[in-house]
Amino acid sequence: MVTLQLYYFLPISTRMISIPTCRYISSRTSTRVSFLHRASMIAGISLSWLATQSEPAAIHAQDAVDRLTRKHLEMVRQTTQKYAQERRELPRPDGLREVRGNLHVHSELSHDSRGKIEDIVAAAKRAGTEVLLFTEHPSREKDFYVDGHRGLLDGVLLIPGAEMKGMLVYPTLSLRPFEAADSQETTQIVRNRGGHVFLSHLEERMDWQIQGLTGVEIYNTHADFKKQKRMIESMKNPLWLIKTAELIERYPQEAFSALQTYPEDYLKRWDELTQIAPHTAVAANDAHQNVGVRIVMGEGDSVSITDALGEELLTLNRLVVAPLIKIPKDAKQGDVLLKMQLDPYENSLRHAGTHLLVKDLTAEGVFEALEEGRTFVAFDWLADAKGFDIAILANDGQRSVLGTRTSWTNGMRLVGQSPLSGHWRIFCDGELVMETDADQLEWMIPKPGVYRAEVWLELDKSPHCWILSSPFYIK
Repeated sequence: MVTLQLYYFLPISTRMISIPTCRYISSRTSTRVSFLHRASMIAGISLSWLATQSEPAAIHAQDAVDRLTRKHLEMVRQTTQKYAQERRELPRPDGLREVRGNLHVHSELSHDSRGKIEDIVAAAKRAGTEVLLFTEHPSREKDFYVDGHRGLLDGVLLIPGAEMKGMLVYPTLSLRPFEAADSQETTQIVRNRGGHVFLSHLEERMDWQIQGLTGVEIYNTHADFKKQKRMIESMKNPLWLIKTAELIERYPQEAFSALQTYPEDYLKRWDELTQIAPHTAVAANDAHQNVGVRIVMGEGDSVSITDALGEELLTLNRLVVAPLIKIPKDAKQGDVLLKMQLDPYENSLRHAGTHLLVKDLTAEGVFEALEEGRTFVAFDWLADAKGFDIAILANDGQRSVLGTRTSWTNGMRLVGQSPLSGHWRIFCDGELVMETDADQLEWMIPKPGVYRAEVWLELDKSPHCWILSSPFYIK
């Protein structure tokens, strides 16, 4: 449930008089409104309230509100441009093809999205995505598997799936006959028939342990947003929204990615699960393109406010809106006075990606890579991670790719490469065991364990998470 309560008051002297022309819409329902699932906007405007807005906000570490400034966003843009110029194109040493995918994507087949498939594919191409794995909300009107997006469209591979029962589900058959199955039963049905299942939204189910999963989301955009308490509060402030709309228009990717934090809680739980069984790592974009506001001139002196799904929230007299937004004297019905889209598909898809090492760009090739754990997650908005690699190199020269299950032998090494020099962090069984700054990695593996790698880059003079690899399982 997302509740939008918008109260507008006109300050007259020291009294607050409500505007009778305001039409109030109390609520609308949605099971998942992208990463703003539970956010609400409450606007109360008075002279005394306006006077407080010039006071500087206190600085909080890891807070997106403090990063949504022109100075910071411009610095981020310059840094990402610098990385784009410095990065090297690296050939893959294993003969596999690296493709960038996005999981947890919704289209107009979901009740809380209006995304047309042609527009989503075009956004994916601009973001550098080659595979879209959809996760529609199941409905009685559409069978997400039978009616879902599949096949190649303009060079982008489409794979149908659903977000259901706390998981991302990619079956090889319709699940309509199995609607009553619980999460464990659904996993068994899908996996026994060659499909894939990933545990979703770990912040809501840290104690879940489903047998037979393909893997887990190790990052989720919506979960990241829920950490931003001050940002959620700031969104109740209409002047903050208007001010931020200008920044979003000028710095769309930088503003969207200002919410990124290190997913420590997700990674800790994932490390625990990999001690029980292999779990492939994927990123969840939770892409809907459904969070935003449009203010449009209506009939006569009315102004209409709609959400990103086109649903009208309320109608106001232009005299109420004029102090907040400049309205041209010749404005006519239908003119857009303000448009703020917080989650365009392009920015959402570019923000984080799941890189897959495939034999070919087919659904079968993608499914095999997910099964074998040949993935790494990258925040490509910061820098294009294509070309990153980490592998096990044995004494006899045999090379084992990401996801390999093998036995330990003396002299085994981890070897890696990165298109940018960064800070490498190697974990064994969830514990940090090695760090180094380099664009090449070579490190002797001291003992058996579950090993994974991270690479960090510098942003605003601080380390910033860039790449998270799936593990190697060394007995």
